Amino acid sequence: MKKLILISVIAISLPLILLLPKTNFAFHSGGVAECEGCHSMHSPASGSFLLVGGDQSSTCLTCHDGPTLSSYHVSSNAATTPANMTPGGDFSWLKKTYTATGVNEPGRTHGHNIVAADLGYVADDNNLTAPGGTFVSTQLGCSSCHDPHGKYRRLQSGAIARAGAPIKASGSYDNVTANEPTATEAVGAYRLLAGNGYSTTASGVIGYPGVPAAKAPGTYNRTEAATQTRVAYGVSTAAGHTTWSNWCATCHPGMHSTGNTVHPVDQGLGSRIATLYNQYVKSGDMTGTIANSFSSLAPFATNSGSYTVLAGLAKNDGTALGGPGSGDKVMCLSCHRAHASGFVEMLRFDQGYEFMTKGGQYLGSDSPDMMGLPFERVSRLSRGRTNAEWQRAYYERPASTWATYQRVLCNKCHAKD
Repeated sequence: MKKLILISVIAISLPLILLLPKTNFAFHSGGVAECEGCHSMHSPASGSFLLVGGDQSSTCLTCHDGPTLSSYHVSSNAATTPANMTPGGDFSWLKKTYTATGVNEPGRTHGHNIVAADLGYVADDNNLTAPGGTFVSTQLGCSSCHDPHGKYRRLQSGAIARAGAPIKASGSYDNVTANEPTATEAVGAYRLLAGNGYSTTASGVIGYPGVPAAKAPGTYNRTEAATQTRVAYGVSTAAGHTTWSNWCATCHPGMHSTGNTVHPVDQGLGSRIATLYNQYVKSGDMTGTIANSFSSLAPFATNSGSYTVLAGLAKNDGTALGGPGSGDKVMCLSCHRAHASGFVEMLRFDQGYEFMTKGGQYLGSDSPDMMGLPFERVSRLSRGRTNAEWQRAYYERPASTWATYQRVLCNKCHAKD
């Protein structure tokens, strides 16, 4: 009788186990994952190429979308405040349109408008091509930037290649022993980013000059209310590498053209800017030191191609907050997130008004400092946001992080406040 009961329990449990969602833990492991994770071999698939989603990005988001903080979630597909706080940002900010009296801020202005029809992500209907470039917006997807088959690998020589030693693990994280190549085994390129010679059917050939260097802490999708998440961006000259800004310029070359009035990128900060960055704490406070001045809202590229050095900087525990030296570099990601943010142009901080805080509060429509102001003025200042929404966009940093009247964070490098 006991055997019969046990067999019955197993028989009932097995279908349930088979129906459980696949875990994404170590799914890619730095390279190509199991085929059935993305492709349906025999049962009808939703999209072309036997994809389990209706298109390439929808397929990615079958795992990478979720309403809670999880390491691999880059979308919470939420009409409410986006949940995920990854260094690249939550694509759900694309669905947050803010309208109020005198305010119209479409969600599409908040980031890269990937096309993932299954989840309601659509092409940018305002920028038909990439700003400063010719890449067609209707073709933009996760696989425009990331190689889903993960062929790019870092060899022991430091070079990035598309073939050679097998990939044993991700090269993205700060565990040096497990995530560094050997003479016979490679590790994956940072975040499966595409490199030289990359092409996809949806995107066509994209002339990436190489893969940029970086390391991230193992836990990175998290609130920064208490401690920051530092991704250590680097500058490697090894074969197959490129700088972060040159990589972005693949689709946005016009933003980097000589002669344009653009912010410098891939240039050393110089002693003056580095000193200002290290001294700046908040508006009116220049008491900081190089030992603890790093801000994930204004990161820089460490002038090193050593992945060991970068791994030592990629922390989330309040350590490794050293600021830049004169040779460290400004880059596109110093101001922008890679996916999306709570601010226009996927900026890391707001530039829509001269203040980030007023009277020690964010500029929410429910802020005490707004009480008594004309409704139209409250709308223009808050731009349709509550205090909680401002705080989430700053990855839960409390308003007390800043000065009572905090000016925009361009001042981290320029200190004009």
